Parts: sequence; structure tokens; C-alpha cells
Amino acid sequence: MVVKIEVFTSPTCPYCPMAVEVVEEAKKDLGDSIEIEKVDIMQDREKAVNYGLMAVPAVAINGVVKFVGAPGKEELMVAIKEELKK
Repeated sequence: MVVKIEVFTSPTCPYCPMAVEVVEEAKKDLGDSIEIEKVDIMQDREKAVNYGLMAVPAVAINGVVKFVGAPGKEELMVAIKEELKK
């Protein structure tokens, strides 16, 4: 099973690079078991609206928003591993 992670960002967000970095670190650890999609809400507003997002950064795992704000690596890894168990 591959866990899909979507990272919602905007170009003016000061915290978004941290969220992207944490997700990329998780990818290094877990390899092909996760797939990352970066979504710039200025380019793809509709996707952000569909998720009901009011703030960025936000991280969705398998179509469910799990974090608003940049998660810590440990909490992100726990959430991903829970999805992998399903």
C-alpha cells in the first residue's frame, strides 16, 4: 500500500517550507511507501476548498487533513505508520 500525502502551501507562507521539509524527510525514511503531492493553494484553490482548508501549511494523508500547521517529524511518522497498518 502507498500512503498519499498532500502538503498544502502558499508562496507567502513562512511556515510552509518547514512542512514540506518534514514530509520530504519522512519520504527519505519510508521511501516508496509514501507518495507526496505539493499543492500550492494559489494555483489550485479548488482542492483547498474541497478540503475545507482555511490555513496553510496543511497536511492531508490519504485524503484526510491530519495537520494544520507544520507537524513535527515524529507525529507525522506516527500518522503515516497508522495509515500503513490499514
